[in-house]
Amino acid sequence: MLSRRELLRLSGAGLGSLALAELLFNSTDVQAAPRVSPTSPLADRAPHFPPRAKRIIHLFMNGGPSQMDTFDPKPELNRLDEQPLPDSIKKQLQPTQRNRAGTIFGSPFKFRRHGQSGLEISELYPHVAQHADELCVVRSMQGEIANHTPGLLLTNCGHSTLPRPSLGSWLLYGLGNESDELPGFVVLCPKGLPTAQSRNWTSAFMPGVYQGTHIDTAAAGKEMIPNLTRRDLRGGSQRAQIALTQYLNRRHTLARPGDERLESRIHSLELAFRMQSAGTDAFDLTREPQHIRSLYGETTQGRNMLIARRLAERGVRYVQCYHGGGQPWDNHGSIVRNIKRLTAESDQPIAALLTDLKQRGMLRDTLVIWGGEMGRTPTVQAIKDRTKVGRDHHIDGYTVWLAGGGVRPGMTYGATDELGMAVAENSVPLHDFHATLLHLMGFDHKRLTYRYSGRDFRLTDVHGRVVHDIVDA
Repeated sequence: MLSRRELLRLSGAGLGSLALAELLFNSTDVQAAPRVSPTSPLADRAPHFPPRAKRIIHLFMNGGPSQMDTFDPKPELNRLDEQPLPDSIKKQLQPTQRNRAGTIFGSPFKFRRHGQSGLEISELYPHVAQHADELCVVRSMQGEIANHTPGLLLTNCGHSTLPRPSLGSWLLYGLGNESDELPGFVVLCPKGLPTAQSRNWTSAFMPGVYQGTHIDTAAAGKEMIPNLTRRDLRGGSQRAQIALTQYLNRRHTLARPGDERLESRIHSLELAFRMQSAGTDAFDLTREPQHIRSLYGETTQGRNMLIARRLAERGVRYVQCYHGGGQPWDNHGSIVRNIKRLTAESDQPIAALLTDLKQRGMLRDTLVIWGGEMGRTPTVQAIKDRTKVGRDHHIDGYTVWLAGGGVRPGMTYGATDELGMAVAENSVPLHDFHATLLHLMGFDHKRLTYRYSGRDFRLTDVHGRVVHDIVDA
């Protein structure tokens, strides 16, 4: 009598042939509609309840944008400009921030009310301001550690120090992948990597198929994805080569059941082959009409946003757009000059993305997020030359905004005190923010779990509440 393992080994050739046939079938016509095999760990799955959003585009201003210069006006700062921060306020700060806090620095930028909602937005974002009635501005975000790496990891992965799967990985795990030809989680970062590097999009203890795929959008043309195009083989020959390799891989897995690393490699190889067609198409912006390219602007940030839209409409679940390598928004010095440059680079492309999504009917089920891993202080350590001063890290009351995807438009939520030093109303810790994002995507954050090392892990750990006040009725 054969054991179960022996039976699987003896039938390996037959199963391998089925895998070979499936791969050949899926690879014969590159124009065929994308589909993911129902046996794949990336198979399309339904969330816990009907979602408000089907996908997320996260515009990450890495380094931490200054909220009082962009979306959280503070008239009292201007009135007290260049005065020392009162000791009564210093005592409420964390020790690190208390030692750095110094002179109050008012914003040199004017705010105006926009749209029917009357949302106040800085003059730095004139194009984004035209979408005021679509924005939900959260002014009461709270972090945990006022430093970049822990801030990035907390924002992306729900924990500031320990390895945890990123938000994009949780979404891919919970929903699967719509497309069999593109990754379901893509990270666009021109000119390098952000602080904390690939840990920002890690799948941690989940299978590797759920991790993000990094693309340097500053690279030229098809070289955004290195080695995507084979020049030494014809298409048919490569198809046969891949089929044979995968057939051998499948036979290899029969003797190693449950090896998630091996399964991840096999799926990555299949995806890489299919991306030779879909990938070059998605990143080829010459396929866009000139008026769309002009709408976004022929710039690095314009290219970033346009690629994000093209990926989103092709079924990518989570697209994260970093402003650039390192931490470009970390303006400890010369903040006036630097923030003018950074907002000028991003204003038109962000507004174009919102316009483009709306006119395509995609904004209603695409959640767009803008923000960084922290904000900036309302003070500087000393004012000797106003053109050279900067703002320090700040985690107790910073700003993000959301648009589309089921959030209430044209509103603000939460508030900081009159100087912007602390949350005064409706604080939103990042665990609450994550719980709300998962809710908009159709998940109960307490039920979306992954079993590892004898414990059920979740993005929000043992925390989190849904901020229902920002969810559209």
